[in-house]
Amino acid sequence: MARMALGLAYDGSPWQGWQTQPHRQTVQDTLEAALGRFSGIDGIVPTICAGRTDTGVHAAMQVVHLDTPLARRDESWVRGVNAFLPPSIAVQWAQSVPDDFHARFSARSRTYIYLLWRGRVRPPLWAARAGWCFQPLDVDAMRQASSALLGEHDFSSFRSSQCQARHPVRTLHQLDIQERGPFLVFTLRANAFLHHMVRNLIGALLQIGQGRESVSWMPALLAARDRRLAAPTFSPDGLYLSAIEYPPEFQLKDLDGGAHLLSPFTSA
Repeated sequence: MARMALGLAYDGSPWQGWQTQPHRQTVQDTLEAALGRFSGIDGIVPTICAGRTDTGVHAAMQVVHLDTPLARRDESWVRGVNAFLPPSIAVQWAQSVPDDFHARFSARSRTYIYLLWRGRVRPPLWAARAGWCFQPLDVDAMRQASSALLGEHDFSSFRSSQCQARHPVRTLHQLDIQERGPFLVFTLRANAFLHHMVRNLIGALLQIGQGRESVSWMPALLAARDRRLAAPTFSPDGLYLSAIEYPPEFQLKDLDGGAHLLSPFTSA
């Protein structure tokens, strides 16, 4: 058996999240069925992912690994598996990896990008692909508030009640807010994220941007460790898993293989 790593991109709007479900309307179920057909077996090929995305959340770069007896060229994996996938999911690259590589546990960090459209009227061309806020936003106040979130913290105030993580402590390495025309682009990088953590952070920042809460509310909310005090969970529409970082010894060559999908928003 050999271990393969695959880089995926997908539009999450038609799917009920990443993780397999009995109704099988998930990205994982669809990918594993396609891998089974590509492998010529009667069944699925199990996979492990770097980070489970929720219903409606997209990915420009999701990484999975699988164990297989097949010996195929990397490009054959890409073209072959994509032939059995719907238009909303596509393998971007494939690579053989050492047996000790693990898509989830080997990852050093995950990066999410949230696209928010600012405008009086909802944008139909960005339906399900960008969040929307029609109120004016104080972006400087949002940036000031975001600085309190950087570093290692107990993020219980931003954790879903359904979260299955063993503990709520995470290290947030980056939280940038850029203005790109009518869009606000939020970039968040952490060692790992709790269930709904990104969407809950965005919701809290918008409360501050709209003037409903002060900048000082953010550190107080973080210290309270109480989800009931925080803002509602914001829409999944504009959320994209955009990058996974791994140690260099695994020599993954194409971790930026899907980054071009978001390049209009992430390029300097």
